[in-house]
Amino acid sequence: MKKIRLLCGLVVLMFMGGVVAGCTQRAQENVPQYDTINVVENFVIDENSVPIFPKKAALTTDTAQRFSIELPKRCTVNWDNQAVVSVVPEEKIEMVRLGVGDPLPELQVSDYEFEQLTVKETLDKLLQGTNISVVEDGELYETVSGTISSGNLADSVELIAKMGRAYYSYDAVNSEIHLDHRAKWLVKMPKNESIIMALLDAMHGADVRNLLVDWQDKTVVFEGNYQTEREVAKMISDVASKKYMIAWDIDVYRVYPRTDNPIIWMNLLPAFGDKNIKMSIPGVVGRALVVSPEINTKTLQEFLSQQANVVLISQGTFVIPNGWQSRFDIGQCSKEDRLETDLIIGATGTYGDYGGKDKLDAKIVLRTSNGELSSFNIPSDIGDNYVIIGIPTHSFVTTPETLISPFAELVVFMSPRIISIVDANQLPSGADVPLSGDALRAFLGTGI
Repeated sequence: MKKIRLLCGLVVLMFMGGVVAGCTQRAQENVPQYDTINVVENFVIDENSVPIFPKKAALTTDTAQRFSIELPKRCTVNWDNQAVVSVVPEEKIEMVRLGVGDPLPELQVSDYEFEQLTVKETLDKLLQGTNISVVEDGELYETVSGTISSGNLADSVELIAKMGRAYYSYDAVNSEIHLDHRAKWLVKMPKNESIIMALLDAMHGADVRNLLVDWQDKTVVFEGNYQTEREVAKMISDVASKKYMIAWDIDVYRVYPRTDNPIIWMNLLPAFGDKNIKMSIPGVVGRALVVSPEINTKTLQEFLSQQANVVLISQGTFVIPNGWQSRFDIGQCSKEDRLETDLIIGATGTYGDYGGKDKLDAKIVLRTSNGELSSFNIPSDIGDNYVIIGIPTHSFVTTPETLISPFAELVVFMSPRIISIVDANQLPSGADVPLSGDALRAFLGTGI
């Protein structure tokens, strides 16, 4: 009897164990199975989880910060259709001050003398007996002295404000003259984008910032003080009087030698002939070569590819009025973030008589955030190109050790152009004429 009870107990236990095992198996089948589980900073991340990111400060994202309508215009060079001299029609460039307010009342003032007074004190004294008050919207420290002959109120206020390097606007509703040391201007630009780029580059070179460019209306809005106004006005006057501008098209390469040897640059001579390499200019670092049109981006890359791997880092163009300075930021037009994108190519140039010959006299400066790397004074003829060689890539390495070969170097190819601004009636044909061949020689013979 005991054996029968024991046997029945075993059967019941086996049955229950089967039920439990079956339930366990079914429970395991309902548990999600994951191929991979990643643990990041104590958070379990899998394909079904919601990613958790740390909170970031309210700053503009990098890609939005880099957005610029200018970049396609600035960072593209059509090497297959490049004109060393272009002729564009002359157009008026006008600078208009914004926010001038309402017209002042038609009042007459008598002879008025003032000495060592602030602009506000001078106007307060001038406007005694009227209901017009003067409000300073910004701190004005300049003092003025002088005499005003009898005349209308608007001319007198304008003269006093200019003497104190201040700007005024009139609010007729509240009868208030507002004074500030800063103002805003609108520049009505010509239609030609090369001239627009020239003025923008010149303004950047003069450290005029926060430019608002409307490429549809061809206008530029900027804000600044009295000194800013004078500098921009001089740029506009310079473009109108000089009648031509200087442009540079640029390619920047990193060159990796295929062997543990540097690039043999002397091989340029047998490859192209000594007549095609006109000048060699050493710098503190590197060397600038003035070469003929025979050495261009295509032939230079073919020469380099025989000894090294060549990577295009940056490409672009910039334009300056004659005698002005500007710069090309490699990082702005770089294909990707690289060591060399900290590099800035600055340029000043004048075109005209150079020892009895018409030449482009330029100074090219290579600069990083750590200061000037090298510079070159380069006189050249129209049609010549520059090749800057021997700038070690290690110049841009900031770590004690690197995987980059010590023989890797930066190569800069620069092709200068002249943009001539002439009366529309003197244009050979059309509104924007590139010259070449006999037409170019004839035009250069007449002088720019």
